[in-house]
Amino acid sequence: MNPKIKSFLLWLFAFLFTAAVAIYQRMTGPSYEIRGKTEINGHKISYKLIRTYDGDDDATIEIKVPDTTIKGYFSFRRFKSYDPWMTVPMERSGEKLLAKVPHQPPAGKVMYHVTLFSGDKRFLLEEEPVVIRFKGKVPGWVLWPHIVIIFLAMLFSTRTGLEAIFKGKYTFPYTWITLITLFFGGLILGPAVQKYSFGVFWAGWPFGHDLTDNKSLVAFIFWVIALIVLYRKRENRLWPVIASLVLLVVFLIPHSLMGSEIDHTKQKTEIRK
Repeated sequence: MNPKIKSFLLWLFAFLFTAAVAIYQRMTGPSYEIRGKTEINGHKISYKLIRTYDGDDDATIEIKVPDTTIKGYFSFRRFKSYDPWMTVPMERSGEKLLAKVPHQPPAGKVMYHVTLFSGDKRFLLEEEPVVIRFKGKVPGWVLWPHIVIIFLAMLFSTRTGLEAIFKGKYTFPYTWITLITLFFGGLILGPAVQKYSFGVFWAGWPFGHDLTDNKSLVAFIFWVIALIVLYRKRENRLWPVIASLVLLVVFLIPHSLMGSEIDHTKQKTEIRK
């Protein structure tokens, strides 16, 4: 095969693969909203229950319910707390039923249920409580470079692995680029995002158990090893492939899983009503 065509096809595959991983990241994890549908009195009602909020006020849960005979109730309590469940009626605003989740400090979580009533019929939207996590707002000039660079790292990681598998001559320089983008995207801009979101630069090992921080560190270590091995022996194909697979596994772990959170069972505070 023509080398230029081969390189183009490998880059195309790497790009499409990275795009698929990005979509997977967007649609999974504990921060992605829960969507669903239910039918009441012959009307189909679609809903979206949010699981993350970065505003300075209460988080608003809204559901479009044109039928004004349908009422809603909102039940909530803080996550990891001894708080009792509190239930309040949802307010109607035109065709929407609204509820407010009391604002929490960064990393504070609230679990909630939404129940709709039509006469004596009860419709619980989700059997399991939905958990929403509050966080600080991340400036776009920090967030977007972080997202772009971290996915560039994934792109070059995939391309480096393919280059090693197909015995290309650019494995070593691609490894450098992967390591640099992973360093800036995951270990420089990543902690900056963490600081704006939850008030600390690093919540991973050895200071905490934040999985996002820890998996960035693990991936970086594997790519450092791959670079050292290639520096000593450019023909090595194993470690670049291993490092690329490790980063793939890291990206397949849902974003924000086991993220920063407040354990209210260890604090003497009460939720604001």
